[in-house]
Amino acid sequence: MSIFEIIENVSFALVMAFMVYLLVKVIMSFRLVPNQFAYIVERLGNYQKTLGPGFHALIPFVDKVVYKQDLREETIEVEPQECFTKDNVKVEVDGVIYMSVMDPVNASYGVTDYRNAAIQLSQTTTRSVIGLMDLDETFEERAFMSKEVVKVLAEMEMPWGIKVHRYEIKNIITPRTVQKAMERQMTAERDRRAVIARSEGVKGSKINDAEGIRAEIINISEAEMQSRINEAEGVAKEIESLAEATAISIEKVAEALNSPMGTEAMRLRLAEKYLGKLKGLARESNDIILPKDISNYETVMEGLSLNELNLKSSSKK
Repeated sequence: MSIFEIIENVSFALVMAFMVYLLVKVIMSFRLVPNQFAYIVERLGNYQKTLGPGFHALIPFVDKVVYKQDLREETIEVEPQECFTKDNVKVEVDGVIYMSVMDPVNASYGVTDYRNAAIQLSQTTTRSVIGLMDLDETFEERAFMSKEVVKVLAEMEMPWGIKVHRYEIKNIITPRTVQKAMERQMTAERDRRAVIARSEGVKGSKINDAEGIRAEIINISEAEMQSRINEAEGVAKEIESLAEATAISIEKVAEALNSPMGTEAMRLRLAEKYLGKLKGLARESNDIILPKDISNYETVMEGLSLNELNLKSSSKK
């Protein structure tokens, strides 16, 4: 094979390689951008445009896709770091950043690596915030620390083209010695609360017993008072009834005396009563005082002055 044939073959291979390269470049100039992605295009080293979702055609050898930005929300792990609290206790803190790209241009040109920058800024802010708190406060103020980190990161959202949605602290790990001290403290606190709860229970039980006894005494006294009131009202009604009955009987007797033969009927009735009482005079247990002449019935009847009573009743009429 002559030298000319070799040169011709090499030239043909180079032309074919160049044609393949040119074909590849032409094919690569056609871009299909997925949804929620943005491609940054440079033309001869300068920013040209941002490609959104869809099909795009670029100029071969002139336009070039240099950055591909994912616009979806992403989770970035913040590695554990050592921090010192206000009372000089060493703790290890890690967290999670939830963020997304809002401006693909600034995210590409505003910072070298916005993910690493966000991690570094969140770590330094966390150290600063924990340094202002005591150990006990760090466990109680996680929400406050997260808000402070988000607040600091929000100041860099526009230059970096990102949006920090939230920051969560995952773990706050203390040394073993501190954990044992905290466990002893919590045990003592639980014991104290148990003692207080028992004492309050005993106190409440005694108060309830005293209130029950008091209520029982009040109920008994009110019942006795009501019983006495009812008894007094009954006696009063009884006296009133007796008085009314006596008055009615007296009126009946007066009417009977004024009627014809009323005096004789009264004498007869009194005679019956008189003779009935004489039956029991012979009992040994009776001490009696008799009139001078107990057998003289007429004298006893005259002593009752029935005639005078009859005359007075007639004069009133």
